[in-house]
Amino acid sequence: MSEVRFGPGGIPDWLEPMVRFCSRCGAELGFGPIQGDERDRLSCTRCGFIFYVNPRLVVTTLPITERGEVMLIRRGIEPGFNMWAQPGGFLEIDETVREAAVRETLEETGLLVEPGEILGLYSRVAAAVVVIAFEASIVGGEPIVTRESLETRPFAADRIPWSEIAFETSVRALSDWVARVRPDLPLPDPSTIRRDFGA
Repeated sequence: MSEVRFGPGGIPDWLEPMVRFCSRCGAELGFGPIQGDERDRLSCTRCGFIFYVNPRLVVTTLPITERGEVMLIRRGIEPGFNMWAQPGGFLEIDETVREAAVRETLEETGLLVEPGEILGLYSRVAAAVVVIAFEASIVGGEPIVTRESLETRPFAADRIPWSEIAFETSVRALSDWVARVRPDLPLPDPSTIRRDFGA
């Protein structure tokens, strides 16, 4: 079980103020047993609608240069302002995960990529996200500064600035990539990365 603080509504306490009322009838939601279900859930006190709170899907890439370096962005927005991460963002309702990977990478870096293998799926209960990370080939574009990134630059596997990586899930994805390409390198322990924000 995670160390996430759950409020009286059974969801992470930071999320609870956003889900107080039924999306169908507007009545107050209550947390408790649901007939035929094995766990307590939020449900409408008037119409009985069950309000399922599920994690959001974040799609990311590790764009790899011809020299075998990974392109990271220095984030220009919160969470993780001025720290390094791989490009990525939330999956939109009308796109596939591959489409989202291409779109988010282009938006944040100016680079056009072709997603390849999935490096991994990383859950972070505290942030209510599941992160998918693709290794990606750069097929076009040039690194640019955007509203979301102060800088985009390549890092060799032995030059990743581990102490400046924004998110626990980024540390995990980068660790998995480094383990593939440079298994001789020591890796940080992701459980020691304590961030109070984001993925």
